[in-house]
Amino acid sequence: MKKILMTFATIVAAMTASAQTKMNDNMITYHKIQVEDCNVFYREAGAKDKPAVLLLHGFPSSSHMFRGLMPELSDEFHLIAPDFPSFGQTESPSREAFTYSFDYLAKIVDKFTETIGLTKFAMYVFDYGAPIGYRLAMWHPERITAIVSQNGNMYDEGLGKKWEARKAYWKNPTPELRQQFSSAFALETIIGQYTFGTPEGCVGPDGYSLDFYYVNLPGRAEMQNDLILDYRSNVALYPDFQKYLRDNQPPLLAVWGENDPSFIPAGANAFKRDLPNAEIHFVPSGHFALESHHTEIARLMREFLNKVIR
Repeated sequence: MKKILMTFATIVAAMTASAQTKMNDNMITYHKIQVEDCNVFYREAGAKDKPAVLLLHGFPSSSHMFRGLMPELSDEFHLIAPDFPSFGQTESPSREAFTYSFDYLAKIVDKFTETIGLTKFAMYVFDYGAPIGYRLAMWHPERITAIVSQNGNMYDEGLGKKWEARKAYWKNPTPELRQQFSSAFALETIIGQYTFGTPEGCVGPDGYSLDFYYVNLPGRAEMQNDLILDYRSNVALYPDFQKYLRDNQPPLLAVWGENDPSFIPAGANAFKRDLPNAEIHFVPSGHFALESHHTEIARLMREFLNKVIR
């Protein structure tokens, strides 16, 4: 009897240790790592032997936008979500010491992946994270196992009407217009980005309140103004991004908030032109679709990624 009890105790201890290991693997942990002149903050969850997914946030957000998605997927995937320079908790050099352009942000993210040893990964790209991620894919097509684009545009027809004014600014970037586009950092504007087109009562104040705090840190507004002007470099690269798709045919899932006024549904449907096998889904939400539909998006991601990278 004593021997049986000892054996039972050993089994229970082993099961407990296994459960604790699983729990620890699935927990979100928080880190900083030096990448050139930037001390990059990132969130991580899931065992490192699982398929990797790099999560790239948008404007004016940070890796905080993935706080609901990561627990949904950490049992099957290794998830890494960095904050870009001038966003979130990443320590940002001054404009005199650092070029706030999408090319340079992409280079920092590229070196970040190399620094943490990420050699093969799928990407979740959203808003600003899309042209950053698409640059990584063009530079290293062999590293990309799949792409999940959530309102991450690369087609002219995906640009909503608001971009007409920005295109005029890009052609004639006067100081007056630069000041005018600083309205993008106003609390009312940020709240609108989160709530427009989303079912009433489905978006909490946490995300937009934190975003407003970050964009108003000292020096951040001018850094962000540099990026608003440099967004023209992303539109100029649309033909190159599309060529990457045609040449490499990466598995792609587009999950779009169908009421987004910035990147409209035509941008999601356009993926089919270059990727006939692309999967396209719409959710009844706006720009920040994860705020209201992270469980549905996680389900679609899980089904898609398990098909294409297992």
